Amino acid sequence: MLKHFKHADDLLRIGHFDGNNPSVHDPNQLDIFQGNPFWCGNNNISSDNATCCFNHIIGLPEKNNKQHPIYDYELQVIDKIQNNRNVWIKKASGIGATELILRYLTWRILVNNDLEYKSIFIVSGTFVHHANELKTRMQNLFRNKFPLLELESRFTDLWIKNTNIKIFPSRNVRDLRGYTDVSYLFIDEADFFEESVTNELLHAITRYEEKSNCTTIMVSTPNRPGSLFETIEKDPNSKYHKIFLDYTVGLDKIFDRKEIEKKKSEPEFLREYAGQYLGKVGNLLLPSQIQNCINLGLEYSIDKIPISLNYTLKAVGIDPGFSSSATGIVVLEHIKPTAELQEIIRVIESYNIEKGDPNAIVELCWDIWKRHNYINTLFFIDGSNRAMVNLLKIRFDEPLTGWESKTTFGPTIRIRPVNFSTEHRNMLSNLHAVISKGYLAIEEKHDKLLTSLRTAYAEELNLKKEQTSYDDLLDALRLGLKGYNIE
Repeated sequence: MLKHFKHADDLLRIGHFDGNNPSVHDPNQLDIFQGNPFWCGNNNISSDNATCCFNHIIGLPEKNNKQHPIYDYELQVIDKIQNNRNVWIKKASGIGATELILRYLTWRILVNNDLEYKSIFIVSGTFVHHANELKTRMQNLFRNKFPLLELESRFTDLWIKNTNIKIFPSRNVRDLRGYTDVSYLFIDEADFFEESVTNELLHAITRYEEKSNCTTIMVSTPNRPGSLFETIEKDPNSKYHKIFLDYTVGLDKIFDRKEIEKKKSEPEFLREYAGQYLGKVGNLLLPSQIQNCINLGLEYSIDKIPISLNYTLKAVGIDPGFSSSATGIVVLEHIKPTAELQEIIRVIESYNIEKGDPNAIVELCWDIWKRHNYINTLFFIDGSNRAMVNLLKIRFDEPLTGWESKTTFGPTIRIRPVNFSTEHRNMLSNLHAVISKGYLAIEEKHDKLLTSLRTAYAEELNLKKEQTSYDDLLDALRLGLKGYNIE
């Protein structure tokens, strides 16, 4: 619906426009879009008075004060939306996907009457004012060419002709239920919603598929490993048609090649532009400190310096998970200083095991023990998982009682439970000290462990696991470091 101006008989008041623009003399200005294609394919037409397609009529997209045509990869996206009920788009930051979808939905409203008296739902942001930014962007599509057009709008609702665009912040996804005639559900930055929101959202999507023959468009830059987008991407039976728009798709188009080269030095480049599930950069360690671990990993790689079976102490950190989280296991080796080598703790094995069988975990630990010498290998495990501690102690033929109150262990005790609840801050501090002093070497093949370090976020030495990717591996690493005392 269009909101009236001062005179009831005017849908729109025409102001001082360029007389060469035919749209300004039509009292129903929006009719100019009817029957026009989304894009005419001509990059050389000036959009000042063009009537060839939606994008030339409304004005071309702008980025950094530069107008851009509709690129080939964007037309492919539109084609997939028109031919699939559920579309999933993993995109690079700034590639223009959100702008494209908003333009497409606006065109669908204006090109004919198919969406008359129907609804489009947009879910974005945590709070209402964040979600409302997309509604404002949709309104602003008309700002340059139709400056006197006033669309009926409330804080969470916008009407274009007789189509209702309704905005939902992610926290309010429960409010999605109960509506009818929903033609499109556009979910922006969906990979950053909380898990409880994601579950509710997936239920709502299914309901609208059944009730309204709704098309779902889910768009996001990737977030952390194991989140919604990675789950959909790895699901071979997913109902979503998957589209990948990393930075390479937009080179020399929406992205300037020189600017991208500058961006590559930023710590979040791989997540923001290359589509990797890495989570947000944490605050525990500097990127330079993690890079030093990698450099040391290359210098002290197993290929260059084989594992010693007799002369080095191996410490294995175990953070059991099973039902609620993964099990992290990190195997460390202490290389003593020599004339040729500095003192180093290096990662020689790491495992991130989703929903592992406890008995299989025990057998893996037994195999690690046999491979790395019976005498020189110790296991440090989160003592809160008493069942796992007992399984290991049974396998290693150690007493099941008496360890709860011990602060030291005899030389024959291999399985050494750690009171994580009281020692987690000290262990995090120790991890930070070992890395910042240049003692830890990690080869790049331990990519998940490196991701856990890059995303490690802490407040007052308390690790925030909801913000840390592969936190089980990080916990296993700091448990393993309990085996060493480096000043």
